[in-house]
Amino acid sequence: MRVSRSPMTSLHPLTRAVAALTLASVSAAAIAQAAPASTPLQAAAPSPEAVEIQHLIKSGQSTQALKLIDDALAKNPKDPAMRFRRGVTLSMLDRKAEALQVFQKLVEDHPEMPAPYNNLAVLYGSQGDYDKARAALVAAIRTNPQYATAYQNLGDVYAQLASQAYSKALQLDKSDTTVPPKLVLLRELIANPGQAAAAPTAVATATPPPATATRPTQVAVATPAPVAAPRPAPVPTPAAAPVPVAVKPTPTPAPAPASAAAPDSAVSDVSAAVHAWAAAWSHRDMGGYIGAYVPDYTTGGKSHKAWEDDRKARIVPRKRIAVEVSDLRVSVNGDKAEAHFKQTYESDTLTTSGHKTLDLVRSPSGKWLIKQESVGG
Repeated sequence: MRVSRSPMTSLHPLTRAVAALTLASVSAAAIAQAAPASTPLQAAAPSPEAVEIQHLIKSGQSTQALKLIDDALAKNPKDPAMRFRRGVTLSMLDRKAEALQVFQKLVEDHPEMPAPYNNLAVLYGSQGDYDKARAALVAAIRTNPQYATAYQNLGDVYAQLASQAYSKALQLDKSDTTVPPKLVLLRELIANPGQAAAAPTAVATATPPPATATRPTQVAVATPAPVAAPRPAPVPTPAAAPVPVAVKPTPTPAPAPASAAAPDSAVSDVSAAVHAWAAAWSHRDMGGYIGAYVPDYTTGGKSHKAWEDDRKARIVPRKRIAVEVSDLRVSVNGDKAEAHFKQTYESDTLTTSGHKTLDLVRSPSGKWLIKQESVGG
């Protein structure tokens, strides 16, 4: 399955999880989980009609697929696999209320099926109701303890709940400097699974193979433990203060760890900024996306306002966007940095892949912002 802004405007708020959470698709594995034991052959040997429906869904022809599904259900209204396909197709058509009803009725009639619980969680997450999403995913895992996609989504839900809690803490105590780094880590936690595979986002539009390929990785990331595990990461930032203390008694060895730690910290910060930029783009979070650039960013002779309007026109109307950053290489020189990586872009209208270079500068607040963007590198 796959959110917005406050006094922490320098921290892009985590995006609401519509794209982050993975929708169980119409793959054979999902259909197998959506069909009771009495109909095992439906997943193993789909009918020509089912094959045509899956082809239409995967090729983005959801309206045509829905017509065939409704025709099939008119003949056999209780077919659980076809009902499951209908819920997936309605989700892709952004008819979320109807899809919600389909999956709710499906789990009532067949509580042994894990996939409909997962898709309920996706829809609850798109509404920002992460408590219901968590309960649905727990039910999916209880039904099938080997359901990796549900574990992945549960991790994303916990990350969203943690983000809400940290944001509330910062709202109540703006002087607490320990909260902003945690929010940055959460953004990176959500963005990094996409680095392993923009697949979760693609799977949400019924492209099952990537989800299967990345399940071993996602299970490890999905547990809430990683949110706590990276907490030592912010230490390099305050570490600048203790350095002078160490230098006084031992002037010779102290500079060595200081000079080694500073680049590592900066590289990590730049890497987190790049992944947060890609995540905001994937989630069509225009506030987070535009906020990743310097305030006076321009390109192609356009004014900043013209560039911003152009990006909104290209991003907001898309039903689905997935931006994957891989092979990321970062170099830092003082308050300037370069990030070179392979970018894979996929939307409902276009799929491209190529190398990109971002030139970034460190703002007075310490945030890394994109100064220039170019293809290649």
